Amino acid sequence: MDIVILTALGIGGATVVGALIGFLFKNVSRRMSDAILGFAAGVMLAAAILGLILPSMETAGKSGIWMTAAGILCGAFFLNAADRLTPHLHHLTGVDIESHEHNASLNKVLLFVMAIAIHNLPEGLAAGVSSGGGDPGSALTVALGIALQNIPEGMIIISPMLLNGVSKGRAFLIASLTGLVEVIGTFIGYFAAGISGAVLPFALAFAGGTMLYVISDEMIPETHSGGHERLATYSLLMGVIVMILMDTWAG
Repeated sequence: MDIVILTALGIGGATVVGALIGFLFKNVSRRMSDAILGFAAGVMLAAAILGLILPSMETAGKSGIWMTAAGILCGAFFLNAADRLTPHLHHLTGVDIESHEHNASLNKVLLFVMAIAIHNLPEGLAAGVSSGGGDPGSALTVALGIALQNIPEGMIIISPMLLNGVSKGRAFLIASLTGLVEVIGTFIGYFAAGISGAVLPFALAFAGGTMLYVISDEMIPETHSGGHERLATYSLLMGVIVMILMDTWAG
């Protein structure tokens, strides 16, 4: 039980640490914003493939590969539908939608944060299942990999919210809630290892699908609309490289 508590606190706390670091980048130009968002897209892209879709395939096996495919599509469909609901989430940000001039941009930020939160649940499930598997070494490796990924995720959540008028306190609260989702997922995975193991391939792919959707539909177009396309592209590549290195070191 001690290991699952440490795992939950570690991966959830990593998001909070990343969020605190993110406050250092609150006042940025459009050029820097595109670079940060491009880097975030790279982090999410690598996380979706390395941390979610590939593990889904490995867990499902050849006979269950349809679960991975279905999960990716369902994740994208879900986030597409959720896009229609994001205006109703403005009250969580504390931003007055009547006077806010950039509601469309804020909607994109909320969709981005929602994708992060959704993908944190199956990550937590994966960490919980590993903790309940009886192999402390493997469990710690999985937890370390997730925690290393959560630090840049916590960082990239903060800046877009601050740029769109969300207060520091609210931004930190929302970022912390995305980490809390992962903590909850860890305990669910630990106490229901058999059940979560059965649905884990679909859940991992579902989260990967949400991330791929928001990267393609929102993040890349946004970074390529301000005249800094090349910078955004190289920033995306750097995000992918950082996540590959973290994944290699954690393994």
